[in-house]
Amino acid sequence: MKFFGLKTCDTCRKARKSLAEAGYDPTIIDVRADGVAPEDLAQIIATFGAAVINKSSTTWRGLTDEEKAGDPMALLAAHPTLMKRPAIEADGNWTIGWKPDVQSVYLKA
Repeated sequence: MKFFGLKTCDTCRKARKSLAEAGYDPTIIDVRADGVAPEDLAQIIATFGAAVINKSSTTWRGLTDEEKAGDPMALLAAHPTLMKRPAIEADGNWTIGWKPDVQSVYLKA
């Protein structure tokens, strides 16, 4: 299992804690500190498309209209914190975010 997030993100911290309590030991990738491998980024974009971009982030609001209209791959390569998080890959399946629908995939109620 790979867990793409930010160490400083409250949602990511909650998700990591819940996953650990459920017995998972994911490989943690901090998108800011570690970056995202191009093949992982390509898979994330192939799975989620433009929905992977967090349009409510301060980073997004700071971009020009031209930058916002750019290719998601280039945007995330230049600004990895624009990615909605956490993005989790487990056995070839991807999820994004940490809402109840995603939690139900990993946590037994």
